[in-house]
Amino acid sequence: MPLRTVVRRTFPIAAALLLGASLSACSSGLSLSQSKARGYEISEDALLQIRPGQSAALVTAVLGSPQATNNFGSESAWYYIGEKVQQTAFGMELSKERTVLAVYFDKNNKVVDTERLGVKDGKVFNIDSRRTPSYGQDRSFIESIISSF
Repeated sequence: MPLRTVVRRTFPIAAALLLGASLSACSSGLSLSQSKARGYEISEDALLQIRPGQSAALVTAVLGSPQATNNFGSESAWYYIGEKVQQTAFGMELSKERTVLAVYFDKNNKVVDTERLGVKDGKVFNIDSRRTPSYGQDRSFIESIISSF
């Protein structure tokens, strides 16, 4: 059988197999994005166990060590931060949900209050660049070299 006839007969079969393999990869769970959780995942049951008057040791036993702490004079706060993100195959991440649980303690290390904050409770602000303004000419590297002659 001539080579041209063999190629003509096997090409549609090879194309169908390639298409079938690529479609089966889509249905097998391989996708261009995946969900990830970072930080603490605080269940509602755990949150219900934390009530005013309880000790810091009990909070540690229920929630674990805090991710961040802050002191306000004789009072303190512990922060548990959790985030759910969607990560694409190209490394980009989109935040789907962010939760901050703040547990406030008095001077005796007893729970005073808890507060759960989400993205809606935050404020967006622009961070200025870390560049100090200079008074004079802002020259590029090449301009500096040329002007030195």
